[in-house]
Parts: sequence; C-alpha cells; structure tokens
Amino acid sequence: MTIDPGGVFGPVHDHVGRPGTVYILQGTITDHRNGVATDYGPGVGWPEDRNTTHWLENRGTVPAVEISVDIVSRG
Repeated sequence: MTIDPGGVFGPVHDHVGRPGTVYILQGTITDHRNGVATDYGPGVGWPEDRNTTHWLENRGTVPAVEISVDIVSRG
C-alpha cells in the first residue's frame, strides 16, 4: 500500500477477527492508537492484534510504502 504525502489511511479501524502485521519499505508512516502517534520508517513494522484500534497517516514529503498483511477467516 502507498500513502502519499499528507495522505491518511482511515477512518479509525480495529483488527478484531483479522490480526496482521505491517512492514515499511519507504518513507515514514505515523500510526495513531490510544492517543499516541508513533512514527515508523523503512525496515521497521508493527503487529496488529484484536486490541489494535488505529489509523495511519503520512506526515512526510515522500510517498510511504508498506506491506500490510491481515489474516482473515474463510468461515
């Protein structure tokens, strides 16, 4: 997924029933959860579990590119 400068991936969403992981390839993505904004740059990522409620933004000047994988049940 690519988030252009000034772009947002939202609205606020959770990962109940679809845990996942994110890995940043380029740029910086700011992850907003529980009132805390955390910046992640290339080579870094984070897990997303049933307790994750968040939204993302690119506050930088270059496109931010991430690999994001959610695990969903077929049932």
